Amino acid sequence: MCSIMGMTRRTLSREELRPYFDRTRSRGPDCSRIEEAGDGWLCFHRLAIMGLHEEGMQPFHLGADRCVCNGELYGFRKRKAALEGKYTFQSDSDCEIILPLYREYGLEMFSLLDAEFAMILYDGANDRFIAARDPIGIRPLYYGALPDGSLAFASEAKNLVGLCDKIKPFPPGHYYADGQFVRYADPTAVEHVIEGDVDTLCAEIRHRLILGVDKRLDADAPLGFLLSGGLDSSLVCAISARLLGKPIRTFAIGMDTDAIDLKYARQVADFIGAEHTEVYMTRQEVLDSLEEVIALLGTWDITTIRASLGMYLCCKAIHQRTDVRVLLTGEISDELFGYKYTDFAPSPAAFQAESKKRVEELHMYDVLRADRCISVNSLEARVPFGDLDFVRFVMSIDPKYKVNSYHMGKYLLRHAFENDHILPEEILWRQKAAFSDAVGHSMVDDLKEYAERQYTDAEFEARRGRYAYAPPFTKESLLYREIFEKYYPGQAHMIRDFWMPNRDWAGCDVDDPSARVLSNYGESGI
Repeated sequence: MCSIMGMTRRTLSREELRPYFDRTRSRGPDCSRIEEAGDGWLCFHRLAIMGLHEEGMQPFHLGADRCVCNGELYGFRKRKAALEGKYTFQSDSDCEIILPLYREYGLEMFSLLDAEFAMILYDGANDRFIAARDPIGIRPLYYGALPDGSLAFASEAKNLVGLCDKIKPFPPGHYYADGQFVRYADPTAVEHVIEGDVDTLCAEIRHRLILGVDKRLDADAPLGFLLSGGLDSSLVCAISARLLGKPIRTFAIGMDTDAIDLKYARQVADFIGAEHTEVYMTRQEVLDSLEEVIALLGTWDITTIRASLGMYLCCKAIHQRTDVRVLLTGEISDELFGYKYTDFAPSPAAFQAESKKRVEELHMYDVLRADRCISVNSLEARVPFGDLDFVRFVMSIDPKYKVNSYHMGKYLLRHAFENDHILPEEILWRQKAAFSDAVGHSMVDDLKEYAERQYTDAEFEARRGRYAYAPPFTKESLLYREIFEKYYPGQAHMIRDFWMPNRDWAGCDVDDPSARVLSNYGESGI
């Protein structure tokens, strides 16, 4: 990852701005720069992944134009080759092509990018600032107004705390220019519903996911893989091992007392011949990390916080013990193919609407978790299931094929790789288990028990009443909210709501987001 920040007016001096920007120095520990751009500032903390030499440092310049970008632009080598007759490039960085592309295509450039990115661009000829974010929001970007009416943009909300009265997530798939936000891409939009026999659909799923993995293996820094032992991360690892033709480095984490996923992760690693590392966490480590994790996340959501604790501690160990700089993960499969609770979808149309909602909100939940837990440890996340071509294709499949009418969730994804034999059968057909449960049921139980001891029943009722927006409904949620408010006072609106199963569906009206409370959890936690 990298960290970017921009201000449309130099309301603060360089020295005054530096402490705010340095709050996200861990996103880019390799080099740092704050530079004038017109009447404003552009700031960059670099984590060198593509083009490791000094020439890849940002902001990039082209005449009076400037830009900073936290992103990966897939297929950039081909685009760069097409531009080289007209433009001179100084580095091997993928992001150096942004300014030439802007010169060629203007604001239409954003819809042409196959990328995960957040960027701020200063157009010197027209003296205007432009900002944009990728269609899913895999790379973070926030914004807010300063007291003088100018705008500030930053990779994380923490950069803007104390500067902006109201901090907002930059909407995915939009660009900002000339005072307005314009949506340039919606990966959930379905132009033509795709039908056909299941085998043909699965062949396309297989083909597109392999392409999505392949393009994310291009890095000048060492690669690693998060492996939970569940279907999604296991597929990413198995596909990568086959494409690379050599052992990959995999990492898994679990509680020291009752880790569920570690045995499955080890089984996958042995099957694909990976260089595998297991990380164990204790109850005390989880509790000791809780406040730090909420502070780095910038959320009060129960599900996100629970799932982040294991991921953060795993990534911390990777950062401390290895030279890995890039991690491939299995996020975004659930939103496309279904959770445990979407087994209760009352109709294919309801399943599709839920999928659309979840993809649109990803930047506030699972994607936020993956970005913060990985980037705070000076690593970069890559998400093959978030490949735009893959997402658009799966979203366009008639939902009658995606609902669980097969007595097995994510049937299409499993069937797509059934004949490849790249995973053990028991992994390919293993029931879904949520990450926060599968690191060990004791972790969530420990958190709930700890929160229970913090408040009497009377204190809980009195203190949760302070919050009109998304009021806490358990002692655990109150604990998380109070820690959040300590670091992000008055900014609770950055998160839309608690991540919960769709309570309007029969079987999903529950008071805890864990899949363990659902009647179909069954053998998921075994």
